[in-house]
Amino acid sequence: MAPGPKRPHDDPDRPSAFRTGLSAESKAAAYLMMKGFRIAARRWRCAAGEIDIVARRGKLLIFVEVKARALLDDAAYSVTERQQRRIAGAAGAWLAAHPGDADCDMRFDAILVVPRRLPQHIAGAFEAND
Repeated sequence: MAPGPKRPHDDPDRPSAFRTGLSAESKAAAYLMMKGFRIAARRWRCAAGEIDIVARRGKLLIFVEVKARALLDDAAYSVTERQQRRIAGAAGAWLAAHPGDADCDMRFDAILVVPRRLPQHIAGAFEAND
């Protein structure tokens, strides 16, 4: 019998990428806490997509995409328009599930994680396009 088509979960590098992502998200969350943010959620999922980190500081609510790459430029360019739309959609679902957050100032940020450097926090990395 011939092997079937390769599925994404059959990729032998997938567990390593998953661990790298979790590690990067932990570093990003710790970095945000050092900057005075309180983490409201990590890896929050809904039908529209996933938000890596939702954090608050005062009346500011941020939706954060975390990218881990070997090079900073690669991490910066890896937040695609498609991902931005999914994150914005997930943020809308967050607000529907947490109506008390609707009066917060909101922002879409990115945190770039590369080896042997502090995470780089890009405030307002992108705008939600309606």
